[in-house]
Amino acid sequence: MIGDADRTRAGDLLARLEAAGAARFAPPILLPAGTLLDLYGEDIRARAFVTHDPLRGEAMLRPDFTVPLVQAHMEAGAEPARYCYAGEVFRRQEEDETRPREYLQVGYEAFDADRAAAEAEVLALFLDVLAPWEPRPATGDLGLIRAAVAALDTTGARRAALLRHLWRPARFRRLLDRFAGRAPGPATDRAPNDAPVIGQRTPEEVEARLDALRADAAEPPIDGGQADALLSLLSMRGTMAEALRALPDAESLHARADALAARGLDPATLPFAPAEGRSAMEYYDGFTFTITANDRTVATGGRYDALTAALGGGRTIPAVGGVIRPGLLEGELLA
Repeated sequence: MIGDADRTRAGDLLARLEAAGAARFAPPILLPAGTLLDLYGEDIRARAFVTHDPLRGEAMLRPDFTVPLVQAHMEAGAEPARYCYAGEVFRRQEEDETRPREYLQVGYEAFDADRAAAEAEVLALFLDVLAPWEPRPATGDLGLIRAAVAALDTTGARRAALLRHLWRPARFRRLLDRFAGRAPGPATDRAPNDAPVIGQRTPEEVEARLDALRADAAEPPIDGGQADALLSLLSMRGTMAEALRALPDAESLHARADALAARGLDPATLPFAPAEGRSAMEYYDGFTFTITANDRTVATGGRYDALTAALGGGRTIPAVGGVIRPGLLEGELLA
């Protein structure tokens, strides 16, 4: 149940973001399911409320704002822009009955070719509007992890599988252990010809999957040193200044540090971990951030350049943004 205080707080936050130069965006609550299914496959069904319209086909209660916003922006043209929004999102909860199924999000999205400046802009703006709650930021960079996966000396199929599950830490680790020969793979025995067909896959699809698993099992394991280096990167934690010294060739990280410093955020004290915000949303592919207040994560955000490419019909533009959960804040926004 969303209370009046939460809606008032959301309205105040939205007004602050709009005053920063953003245009308001208001997509419908019921969205076509096709785009989300094309992007994320059947995984999205585990997190969204799905329904069927006899005329328009499958639809979903809005699971977030970013995908419909990017779709609308790319259809209008891949130009620099700033947007803000506020409203309900809906997420299924299959494991924790105490987590809300419906809650408010307030967000800000920046489409801008100056990546470092836009990243610093979004984080600094969120810290400014959340100042009454004494926010504490932490930053990350999934782009560093993606680059490390892409550099693994293994098959393209294995690299693709790891990237596909990057936002699922436990699944990612199981895959990496299997590909490095540190854990057994799935069984690949063929079922008897007279075995019943269970589920929606055809026998031909099952056999094709078994063939793919057998082919993967025949590949040499990922080098242990490479696997350990990737795990070390995933576990790295410290300040951004420490990361700069450890990763001197990470040009985007150095540019971001300069942009953040120009906005008064000191890299010597700003927490940094490449995997920060890793589980927040699967379309983040570069810079990420989280903001806590009162021991709660009240805001998350990150870069999602690949999403604009996927929805751009041949066009793309760098994009970064984030969302605030007004329902997790206490008290009112001070004018």
